[in-house]
Amino acid sequence: MKRLVQAPNLALTTLWADMLTHAGIEASVQRAYASSIAGELPPDQALPEVWIGDDTALERARVLLAQLRRPPVRHWRCPGCGEAIDGPFEQCWNCGTAMPAA
Repeated sequence: MKRLVQAPNLALTTLWADMLTHAGIEASVQRAYASSIAGELPPDQALPEVWIGDDTALERARVLLAQLRRPPVRHWRCPGCGEAIDGPFEQCWNCGTAMPAA
């Protein structure tokens, strides 16, 4: 087992671990409730962490986590209403039309 990353909160840690698991990488959350002892320990020692079960998947997990933390910014024009859409959206905010396939 190898530690992949510390997260600032439990919600992000759980989200990242779930996304890695969904991608086929065994991931678990460690120190999930250690924030309750912050002050007894240095704050950085009480942050939740994502750990990878298979050491050989560590580099793949790092790459995937980097992609998850920085989603692609897309620019596309809605084929339904012509609205310009920016960001990671896959559906037009104005009319609900799905983003066209690339």
